[in-house]
Amino acid sequence: MNLNSIYGTDDLEAYQVHSRREILSLLHSIGECNQLLRMTIDGSNDAVVTSILKIDEAKNIVIVDCAPNAAQNKRIERSENISFETMLEHIRILFFANQAVPCMFENLPAFSFAIPASLIRLQRREFYRVLTPVTNPVPCTITIPHEVDNSSTTVVLPLQNISVGGVALLDEKKLLDNTYGRIYKDCRIDLPGSPIVTTLQVRNSQDLTFTNGKTSRRVGMMFNNLSRAADNAVQRFITKLEREQNAKATGFNN
Repeated sequence: MNLNSIYGTDDLEAYQVHSRREILSLLHSIGECNQLLRMTIDGSNDAVVTSILKIDEAKNIVIVDCAPNAAQNKRIERSENISFETMLEHIRILFFANQAVPCMFENLPAFSFAIPASLIRLQRREFYRVLTPVTNPVPCTITIPHEVDNSSTTVVLPLQNISVGGVALLDEKKLLDNTYGRIYKDCRIDLPGSPIVTTLQVRNSQDLTFTNGKTSRRVGMMFNNLSRAADNAVQRFITKLEREQNAKATGFNN
């Protein structure tokens, strides 16, 4: 799994932790603090809020809560691409599993997976990306110029996530040129109440196959010369999404 593609950055490797002792220490701290984990299936918006129940170092496994939804548990069980993220003392922790195995913990259903060989520890705000709504997706309108006859094509793609540094778009029909460094000017992102226009530059892409058989392409794009007003609009939108997601995770969604 390529964590750079999932989280839309180019240098996550610089923040990887490989020391087993440090990895275990972080995982134990997450569990002891009862810190909630966001478990994302196949790099999509299909996510479950869970928590660490036990870390069995002898068996080399982590045990976490299962989803309350049977259909989601089936998708988790079939998935070979499961990512986890949480916050620990204002530091963002990211890791993943290639397989989650159904098990029982204290007579209740749960999932186990191998203790990760590495994880990502981030303190820089610009790397913090928030998943955008699936039911009411944020559209991004991009004009694709054709050099042959000076014509152009306009496409509208949904955002998959957003940060103060850029966005990830879901390009199901693979309409964009996803070459690294490709620049698209005058892109309109219709943030609720505060649409912005900016230049986007391709930083990475990943072709996805979901458990239901559907395919798509995620294209990570970096903001290029984002105006101060647009930057403020992006930060307000991220804060709004964080509040909504935290409220939902803690059961206080109004």
